[in-house]
Amino acid sequence: MNLPSPATAKGASTRDMLLGRACELAEKVGLEGVSIGELANAAGMSKSGVFAHFGSREDLVRQTLDWAASNFTARVMQPALKQPRGLPRLQAMIDGWIDWVIAHPDGCVFLGAATEYDGRPGPMRDHVAQLMDTWRQAIVRAVGMAVDEGHLRRDADPELLSFELHGFLYGLHHLRLHQPGEAPLLARRAVQDLFDRYRTEGPSSPR
Repeated sequence: MNLPSPATAKGASTRDMLLGRACELAEKVGLEGVSIGELANAAGMSKSGVFAHFGSREDLVRQTLDWAASNFTARVMQPALKQPRGLPRLQAMIDGWIDWVIAHPDGCVFLGAATEYDGRPGPMRDHVAQLMDTWRQAIVRAVGMAVDEGHLRRDADPELLSFELHGFLYGLHHLRLHQPGEAPLLARRAVQDLFDRYRTEGPSSPR
């Protein structure tokens, strides 16, 4: 087993700190507002010190998005995968997603990126779309498992339920701007109502 050298470990720690600061900036000003200079100011470092960790501004922006995706996976997806297949896992995924949105009151990097790059064809738009579609497909699969396990009705359409769940979460993201106290509760109620409408009444249905 090869342990990283102190210099390598320090460099990785600094890069991780910088990406965390970059995410905080992106939540406030969007990914397009993240630059080497702005990040240097936020981190209290020189531009050359920040540039040593990123080959270009484009590299910084892409790595910022990927860093946020890794954190989302660790905080939302991985805990959900510890739950039993079917509705318990799906419920955990959506609960974790709601918690993620609430934990980022300045804005969600992913939803912000989807808006920023929607009308801007290019590599970053493709990358954002791929990340968003990976999560969409994960929810589609989770809904399908809930149907297969008998927790949701056989006529439940995984694509449609995924679309509706995304709508609720996008609504939460925007509604909290003017109803910060009520938005999370309304989102959870909407999700629960959707699951209840498709829930089977057999003994295999978790409550």
